[in-house]
Amino acid sequence: MLQFCCGSLYSWSVFNKPIDQWIYGTSNANIAPITFYIAIGFYGCAAGLGGPWLEQSGPRRACLLGASLVLFGNLLTALALHLRLMWLVFIGYGCFAAAGFGICYISPVSALQKWFPDMRGLGAGFATCGFGAGSIVISKIQIPLMDGVGLPLTFVTLGLIFIVLMTTSALVLRTPPPDYAPVATTPATTESDKSPVPDTLGVCVLDSVEVSSGDCDKDKDPDLLDALTSTEFRIMFLMFVGDIIFGLVLASRLANIIIDVFGKTAEQASTVVSVNGAVNFAGRLLFSISSDYVGRKNCFILMLTTQVVILGCFSTMTNVKAFLPFWISIAIISVTYGAAFGVIPAFLSDKFGSTNIGPCHGIFIAGWSACGVIGGLVFTLIFNAYISSGYSPTDAIVYNANAWWLFGIACIGWVAIHFVKPTHQDLQFNASFKRLICCGKSS
Repeated sequence: MLQFCCGSLYSWSVFNKPIDQWIYGTSNANIAPITFYIAIGFYGCAAGLGGPWLEQSGPRRACLLGASLVLFGNLLTALALHLRLMWLVFIGYGCFAAAGFGICYISPVSALQKWFPDMRGLGAGFATCGFGAGSIVISKIQIPLMDGVGLPLTFVTLGLIFIVLMTTSALVLRTPPPDYAPVATTPATTESDKSPVPDTLGVCVLDSVEVSSGDCDKDKDPDLLDALTSTEFRIMFLMFVGDIIFGLVLASRLANIIIDVFGKTAEQASTVVSVNGAVNFAGRLLFSISSDYVGRKNCFILMLTTQVVILGCFSTMTNVKAFLPFWISIAIISVTYGAAFGVIPAFLSDKFGSTNIGPCHGIFIAGWSACGVIGGLVFTLIFNAYISSGYSPTDAIVYNANAWWLFGIACIGWVAIHFVKPTHQDLQFNASFKRLICCGKSS
C-alpha cells in the first residue's frame, strides 16, 4: 500500500493540462510539467539522504514522516491552485509531497529485505510492483475526481486518502528482531547473531548475507562507508544507470513518438502507454522473483543485452515506420526498466548486507532521479536543436539522435555488469546450466 501511494507520482502528467488551464487560461502553457522534473529531483534526494536515518530510526518512523510530508504537500498544492500560484505548486507537490514519496518508497523495501533474507527478490518484487500498480490505478481516478470536486479539492482528497493508507501501513511496518531467521534457514546461535552457520551448500549465513565459506570470521555486514566507496558499488551504479536510462528518458516521450513519427491517433498512443505500464508492473515482479533462482547478475545481463540489441535497431524501426516491431520492442524495454527496480534491492542486499540496504538503495534512487532530470534536459536540448534546424517533430531523426546517446550509456551498463562478482544464486544457476549442457552433449 505504501508503494501503491508512491506510484501516484508517475500519474502527474494527467494534471498537466488541467493545471495550465486553471492557472494560465490555456492548456498549452507547458508550465505544469516542470513540477514533475522538480518532483523527480526531490524524490531521489529524499531517498538518498533519508537512507541512513531510516536504518537508525526504523521504517515505521520514516514512513510516518514521509506520509506527513505527502499530506502537507498535497494540501499546499491545493492552496496554490486556489490562489492560482504556480510557484507554490512547485513547492507543494514538487518539493514536499515528492520528498515524502521518496522516503516512503525505500522504507518498506528496506524492511522486506530483512524479513525475507532467503527470498530477497520476492520481497523486493512485491514491494516495487505496488509502485507500478499505483501509477496505473491512481491515474484512472484523477479525472473523475477533478470532474466531481474540482481541481484544488482533488489534491485535498488525494492527500487525505494517502495519509490514511500510508499511516495505517506504517503502524504495522517494522524490522525483525536481531535473532530472526526464516523457517527455511538456520538462525545463528550467538546472541549478537554474528556466528555463522554453514548451510548445505557450503555458504555461511551472516544475518542472511551470503559470503564464501572462507569469510566466515568476518563481520556480518561491511561498514556502510566501505560499501558506498567500494569499486563494486560504483560498477553496479553504472550497470543500473545503463539499464534504466532509456526507459526513463526516451520512453517518457512515447506518446509523442507514436503520434508524430508513426502517424497514430491519440487513443492508440494511450493504449500503448497503458500496456507499457502493465508490462512495467509485470517486469518488477517476474524478474525479481526469478532472480532468487537464476541470480541477480544473470538477470541484469539478460536485461541489458536485450536493451542494447533493441536500441541498436531503434533508428531502423522508426525510419521504416515499422509500428508493430516498435511496439513490441518498447514493451520489452518497459519490462527490463521495471525489472531493474525489482531486482536491485535484493542485489544490493546480497552485496552489502541488509543493514546497509536503506542508504545503498536510496543512493541508487537518487541516481535515478538525477538521470531523469539531466537526461530530460539533454534530450530536450538535442530535440530543440533539430527543430531549430528546420526539422519537424514528425521526422524520425529528432528522436533517433537521442536514441544513439542513450544506446551508448546502455552499452556502458552492459560492459559494467560483467565486472560485478556473481552472487551465490548466479553461481548455482550457472553450474546447473553447465551440467545440463554437458549432459546434453554426452547423450
